[in-house]
Amino acid sequence: QVQLVESGGGLVQAGGSLRLSCAASGRTFGPYHMGWFRQAPGKEREFVGVITWSGTMDYADSGKGRFTISKDNAKSTVYLQMSSLKPEDTAVYYCAASGRGGPLLETTIAYDYWGQGTQVTVSS
Repeated sequence: QVQLVESGGGLVQAGGSLRLSCAASGRTFGPYHMGWFRQAPGKEREFVGVITWSGTMDYADSGKGRFTISKDNAKSTVYLQMSSLKPEDTAVYYCAASGRGGPLLETTIAYDYWGQGTQVTVSS
């Protein structure tokens, strides 16, 4: 079992930055791939990015050049650094852990464990 707890969300003006954290406990980080997803009201949960066990990153087009995922294995924590935020980035952001690799990592079905989410609101 892996428990995930997100933090760092909040209200920010357009153009601003936020860093989300996802702290893992239990059977942490090995060998899990850690993904970030988001869900806006009335919309499906969508892929934001992932960092694999080996450290490879992949991002959705919506965040390329603005979002960066990193991890600190010693702290069992994954980060999502978001910059140049836009109102359309407003959503609940979730981190998730997957024991599977490959292209399914861009889909929710690949993930076994989820955090409770943290709200990000970007004002215009």
